[in-house]
Amino acid sequence: MHRGLAVAVVVPAYGEARLLPRMLRRLPAWVDAVYVVDDASDDGTAEAALAVGDPRLRVVRHSVNRGVGAAIATGYAAALAAPADVVAVMAGDDQMDPGDLPSLLAPLADGRADHVKGDRLAHPEARRMPLARRAGTRFLAGVTRAATGLRVHDSQCGYTATTAACLRALPLDDLWPRYGYPNDLLALLARGGFRVAEVPVRPVYADEASGLRPWHVVTILAVIARRWGAGRAPGRPRRAGAPAGARFGRSPLAE
Repeated sequence: MHRGLAVAVVVPAYGEARLLPRMLRRLPAWVDAVYVVDDASDDGTAEAALAVGDPRLRVVRHSVNRGVGAAIATGYAAALAAPADVVAVMAGDDQMDPGDLPSLLAPLADGRADHVKGDRLAHPEARRMPLARRAGTRFLAGVTRAATGLRVHDSQCGYTATTAACLRALPLDDLWPRYGYPNDLLALLARGGFRVAEVPVRPVYADEASGLRPWHVVTILAVIARRWGAGRAPGRPRRAGAPAGARFGRSPLAE
């Protein structure tokens, strides 16, 4: 429990038997539930998670590899079946600092946002990110801003926190299952008129290997174009009560 909110953490994991235990041991004691979604790993990822012995932890396994977006959607469904007020997503490769979790939750606890994203570029240690990664991140964020109208600056950061009410209102079964899911989720949030905020988070690059490759950029652009085209379709339904053309800025914490 954090600031009166029941907090669940979803951890999508594929081939993370080495780093996942370290990541799980660093989670704050006030996190109420942890859902590791093993996306059909062949290295004992699920067993490594269970060996941590954390009573808060539940492991959900995919029988076939479905992609990181699908793993997150599975984790969301598991968390929503329990009494969680907010659901955070943290990668199993230990590239997300648990010390940043309170900052991610603050706009939700204050009632200022429905979904909060980490922004690595706004952190004082942003230069720890490889130069090519920083350039790619800025490019994709620019495309995402143009397509969604949301003032996001690190669209590819997967460190997020979302209210359970917001997640229940989203068509999670329609979320893009693989690389590009953060952009697709932002488009769904923008279409629904939800409040999106960003807060600085520490970029972590040590012995973790990123799975992002140059050709994934093409896929991500295609995902953005797909959702942008769907949003422009005539007669597309809009969430009841959501203002047409709603735009939301960054959280003051990200300035």
